Amino acid sequence: MLSDAELAELEKVSSLLFGDGDIKKEDSRLRQLLEKGIAHLTKIATDTTDKQVLTDALCKLGHYQLLLCDYHKALSAYTRYSVLDPYNWKNSEFLYGIGILHYHFASFSVAIKYFQQLLYNDANFIKAGEVHYRLGLIFKVMQNHESALKHFKLALSDKRNSVSRCEMKFHVGHLYEMQSKFSEAKLEYESVLEMPANQLMKSVQANALRQLGWIYHTCESLSQGSQKALDLLQRSIEIDPNNGQTWYLLGRYHSNMGKVHDAFVSYRQSIDKSEANADTWCSIGVLYQEQNQPMDALQAYICAVQLDRSHQAAWRDLAILYEACQQPKDALVCYVNAQKCKQEKQGDQDAEVNERIKALEQLVRAIEMNGQHNHGKILPSIEEAWTLPIPAELSQRQSAFKCAPNSDAESLPGLESNASQHLHSPKKAEGGDSSQSWHLNNQQLQVMHNLQLNKSLLMPQQMMELERLEHTYTLMMEHQKKSQAKDQAANANSSGRTESKGTLPPISELQMKATCETEDDTKIKEIEQQWFTDSEIPNRPLPPLLCNCGVPETMAARDVITTCRKYYSQPDLSSRLYLEKCPPPKRPPAPSPPLPKDQLNPPTPTIYLDNKRDAMSKALANFCSHPSNPVTVIRGLSAALKLDLGLFSTKTLAECNGDCQVEVRTQFRQTADENWDVTAQKRVWKCESSRSFTTIEKYAEYQAATFQDALRQEGKKHHLSAAAEASRDAIGHDKSTDPRVTKKKCEVIKFGTNIDLSSEKKWKDQLLELSKLPWLFRLVSAGNMLSHVGQTILGMNTIQLYMKVPGSRTPGHQENNNFCALNINIGPGDCEWFATPEEYWGVIADLCEKNNLDYLSGSWWPILEDLYHENIPVYRFVQKPGDLVWLNAGTVHWVQATGWCNNIAWNVGLISAYQYQMAVERYEFNKLTQYKSIVPLIQLTWYLAQHVRITDLKLFKLVKTCMMRTLWSSQKTLDSLKASDIQVVWHGKSENEPAHYCEHCEVEVFNLLFVRQVQGSNSHLVFCEDCARKESNNLSGFVVLSQYQMDELMRIYDDFTIAQKKAKRS
Repeated sequence: MLSDAELAELEKVSSLLFGDGDIKKEDSRLRQLLEKGIAHLTKIATDTTDKQVLTDALCKLGHYQLLLCDYHKALSAYTRYSVLDPYNWKNSEFLYGIGILHYHFASFSVAIKYFQQLLYNDANFIKAGEVHYRLGLIFKVMQNHESALKHFKLALSDKRNSVSRCEMKFHVGHLYEMQSKFSEAKLEYESVLEMPANQLMKSVQANALRQLGWIYHTCESLSQGSQKALDLLQRSIEIDPNNGQTWYLLGRYHSNMGKVHDAFVSYRQSIDKSEANADTWCSIGVLYQEQNQPMDALQAYICAVQLDRSHQAAWRDLAILYEACQQPKDALVCYVNAQKCKQEKQGDQDAEVNERIKALEQLVRAIEMNGQHNHGKILPSIEEAWTLPIPAELSQRQSAFKCAPNSDAESLPGLESNASQHLHSPKKAEGGDSSQSWHLNNQQLQVMHNLQLNKSLLMPQQMMELERLEHTYTLMMEHQKKSQAKDQAANANSSGRTESKGTLPPISELQMKATCETEDDTKIKEIEQQWFTDSEIPNRPLPPLLCNCGVPETMAARDVITTCRKYYSQPDLSSRLYLEKCPPPKRPPAPSPPLPKDQLNPPTPTIYLDNKRDAMSKALANFCSHPSNPVTVIRGLSAALKLDLGLFSTKTLAECNGDCQVEVRTQFRQTADENWDVTAQKRVWKCESSRSFTTIEKYAEYQAATFQDALRQEGKKHHLSAAAEASRDAIGHDKSTDPRVTKKKCEVIKFGTNIDLSSEKKWKDQLLELSKLPWLFRLVSAGNMLSHVGQTILGMNTIQLYMKVPGSRTPGHQENNNFCALNINIGPGDCEWFATPEEYWGVIADLCEKNNLDYLSGSWWPILEDLYHENIPVYRFVQKPGDLVWLNAGTVHWVQATGWCNNIAWNVGLISAYQYQMAVERYEFNKLTQYKSIVPLIQLTWYLAQHVRITDLKLFKLVKTCMMRTLWSSQKTLDSLKASDIQVVWHGKSENEPAHYCEHCEVEVFNLLFVRQVQGSNSHLVFCEDCARKESNNLSGFVVLSQYQMDELMRIYDDFTIAQKKAKRS
């Protein structure tokens, strides 16, 4: 039994103590108390019938078992808790704990979800710095370098973070280095080395010296790089002489400098210091090969691939060795393995290796056909070499590596550890009963489940382990089926059931105990049901910013603040439940029921216009803007309105402003319905491109040159086709269609994108011509939300031009903040479009994740078969010159030019409840995923209230709710500042002043700006309150500026009323 004092002490324990060194000690008093607490809570969870008691007990069980590093039992308790408590998203300690568990088990996508939910609802969470640090490690492992960099910087900005700052700064530098940003990496490494001695860990100092030395050695732009690199590497070894990686890089340095003996010495040191270093053995093989010692080189390469069968470089070098020794068959095997390794690791293939494979295949085929055999082999074959004995020291280290136990104790990963190190496979039991080889224990089942969740991220060794576990699981299930009848007969006379001590009952039993609902549960469900009722999007709730918080929108602003203060000061009031927190946004599920396969290629709605009256009609606007029409093609509009699209031709643009900047995307030309990797061997989602800049005049020259080249090629093709026909008639076979000689060619093209036409001085004629468009399509219109945003947003409320050659691609995306868009093809060539309805974006985002791509920031081109497999309909159509394509709110689309053409495009925000909700929904989802919303929705909301007459009751309620939440947020912050005796300085807001975003988290900062001056500069940075308090809890060094007086905001709020619709004239 636990005493009252012990119960009180356990009540304060949560997942926040994870990593506390004292708990890990076997004789720790807290550890013993946690073990008693687990027994106590297990009994409560088994016996209680009270729902609240049950959920609390399960959550605490998860905390305690996590702290004791009993990860599988902790995950079991947390999972039961999350099933029984649908409002678990409010529990920050739970989200933190289960996020850590999924991080431990390398279920990265699930860990990201829980960590993002935690930061969304509790940005000032005490362990937010550690959360950002873990997210940084996860994204680093997933090779999402930009996201990793952002989270490491957010972790660094949190002064409460318990993770060593030198570790985080090292990761930042390493990410820069991985992105080949060597100047930035050098600065970060140097800043690490300049840290005070009491803040700099020896291991981090050594690693920073090592990486800095390697940059000096490999970066040609650094003067005196060679000697400096050697000095830094040697200093690193002096600090940490047992670091095998440093010895390895020192060996690489000596090898590159031609110092063979020194390189061998360093490599041997690396093998001695580090376990199973395949890189080192591969480099030793290269040295032996350079010294014309093929047998020694073979042995080293075999050591490397035995240690790491996915080591691409070792397989490739081994193939080169065999080829040099004139053993093509063995070389071919090694080249194939090298290509497979690259494909599995990086998702693409090596073009040079492919060429060697093809050449060797032909050579081997010729040797076999001629009956030639290489009797005088210099080296053993790959099969024979695989069985050769390897050095004793390597055998011992390899065994030690394979049998090393996976320690359950885990703290925040240090510098040498990486999140990928937690992808351990379960070890086979040695000396166990062979009769039980079909059995999997709970830990192995959990490991199998976690490996299945992250199948796309697994290394080859882990894939092999997953296959072994799945095979064993199949045997186990078969054994259980065979013994089921025998077990039932044996237990036929037994009506009772025994349970092992400390085991929780199944979830189904727990659910039965928790079926009763409290009065609060009923109220909560009523509130949440109202979110679905008020939503303009079918089967989706309102986004958090628009959720009613229990205060009527008819209440005056001052009364709103009074009521909110009352709710906020009394936590027991159920009405306060959603005042501060709402369920985090999430991807929508696939629509149900799924469409039949014959409806996955719907016809694209197309409207033909032949007169101005139809073009200006309300019927056209209503049709385009209706949510049931994701995309509409309008033909004949330019002719009906007599638009002079020649003003946007390449010739006119170059003459007007030829020096205007053009962003260039270098891409591979492919057919529109396919997307191949850089080797043209595998279809992928990733859309490759590199970025550069030029001018309109220079791109015009390129556009014209490619057109002339195409004309010449067409002429040659005509002559060649005639010759091929003659050849086919003469030989009876067309070599051009022979699959053995056909090869997919990827032509490199340049796409001119994001050309800004916003300047009224430079593009006066072009902007004036577009004023002829109907109100729905105009750049500036009273009915366009983006005309009321109060600032210029390039490409959204300004025109953007795209200059294209055949094959130019705009990858898949939704428009910023789900606003509508229109695109006019200037010609003379066509564009091919693909589009899917908005409700399928969640499924497409899941597919992006499976392909290791970020849906919002990644560059992707869907494989159509993947979409059809998921029952996603795809609109596919051709946009002719003069055609206008209208994209409704949230439509997912991707485009490819099939000819030489220019396009102009911009966004439109219809003043409707549907468009407004769609924009706010993406605004909130962007906040969840730390992606910047370039449309400041809060500023836009208050401007709409001031400048637009709203007659739609639903839109009025949504706008009013957003204003209510932001009004209360400003007042709550002011109350907090006043209580802390922090002065707020009036700043005001100028007419054209753009919205401000937090320097760290990039969320919109409305009204109250937390400003800090940059050291040694006159510039200032703006922060949100949460990020400012992470840097300094008492806001020392910050000045709080106010853009609005609260009386002014309250006046705007009260003056915003629903307008009466004007009566129609008879």
